[in-house]
Amino acid sequence: MYPRLEINTTKLRRNAKIISQMCHSHNLNLAFVTKSFCAREEVVQEIVKEDIDYIADSRIKNLKNLKDIKIPKILLRIPMISEIEDVIKCSDISFNSELDTIKALNNEAKANNIIHKIVIMYDLGDLREGYFYKDNLFEAIKEIVKLENIKIMGIATNLTCYGAIIPSNENLSELVSVAREIEKRFNINLEIISGGNSSSIYLLNNNTMPKGVNNLRVGEAILLGRETAYGNRIEGTYEDVFKLVCEIIECKEKPSIPVGEIGVDAFGKKPIYTDKGILKRAIIAIGRQDINMDSLIPLDKEIEILGCSSDHMILDVSNCRHNYKIGDKVEFMLTYGGIMSTSTSNYVEKKVIS
Repeated sequence: MYPRLEINTTKLRRNAKIISQMCHSHNLNLAFVTKSFCAREEVVQEIVKEDIDYIADSRIKNLKNLKDIKIPKILLRIPMISEIEDVIKCSDISFNSELDTIKALNNEAKANNIIHKIVIMYDLGDLREGYFYKDNLFEAIKEIVKLENIKIMGIATNLTCYGAIIPSNENLSELVSVAREIEKRFNINLEIISGGNSSSIYLLNNNTMPKGVNNLRVGEAILLGRETAYGNRIEGTYEDVFKLVCEIIECKEKPSIPVGEIGVDAFGKKPIYTDKGILKRAIIAIGRQDINMDSLIPLDKEIEILGCSSDHMILDVSNCRHNYKIGDKVEFMLTYGGIMSTSTSNYVEKKVIS
C-alpha cells in the first residue's frame, strides 16, 4: 500500500553506532530521541543494540509502548498533571521545570512505593522550557530536596529548538557552573549534565564541548546523519534512512496557470503562478494532511513539486527522462519534519526494512 514510509534499520544502526562512539569517546552518554518516528518498537529494538544509554521521548504514550526495552527511559517534555500516573509507571526519569508538577510526581511515586528520578531544566536563552533565573532554580531545588520520593538526577538545557540559539562552549560552560553550584549548595551529586541535542554535536567535532557536560539527547543526527547547528553532514553516516514512496494516480498535460478568476485555495491562501506553458503533471496520493511539501526531497532531481491540497500533491514531470505514468512510484527523502509528520499520519503505511 502507498504512500509508504520505509525505514532502513541497517542504515539507522550504522548512524547510531557512529554517534554513540562519538559521544562515548568524549565521555558523554547518549539518549536516543525516538519521538520523530513515534518510537516504533521494532526500530528501537534495533537501535539499542548500538550501545545506547537511554531512550528519550516527548510523549509518554510512546514510552508506554516500549515496556520491553530494558534500558532507562526518559520523558523529555515537561509532564502534564493529567498524565502523572503514566509518567511514574512508564518512565524512569522525567525532565521538569515546575515545582507543583514535581510535587505531584512525588505523591504518585510515594503511592507506588518507588523513587522517581528527575532532571531539572535550565534555560540558557533559547526561551523554551526551564528556569531562566538562577535564584528561582535554587529556590525550587530547596523544596525539591525535601521530597522523599523524588531524586534530582541532573540538570539539562535545550537549545536551537525554539529560539534557534546555537550551543557554545560559553553557554554550556554556564550550565556546568550552575550544576556545580547545585552540588555544593545542596550536597547532592548530579549524574546527568545534559548539554542539548543534535545541535551540540559540532562541539564534539571541534573538541570545544565544556568539561562536565556528560549527556546529549540525539535524534536528528542519528536519523539523518547531520548536526543541526549548521546542518553539516557527519562523516560515515547515511542521510536516506527514511524514504517516502508515493503512487501516481493521475498523469496529464495541462496548463501551468489555472483558468478563471483566482481566489483562495483550500487553506485560505491566494496562490501565485508562473506561466510555463503546458506541463506534464503527475498527481501522487498524499497531501497536507500527511506532510508539508517543503519536507520532501525528490530522489529524481528532475521532478518539481508544484503544490498540494489536503490529499493530492502535484508534480511537474515535464523534464524527466523517465516517462512517468499511472501506477508508477515516486520516491522522496525527508527532512526531520517530514519524518515526524509521515510517522504520525495514519494514512501513511510504515515498512521496516534491513
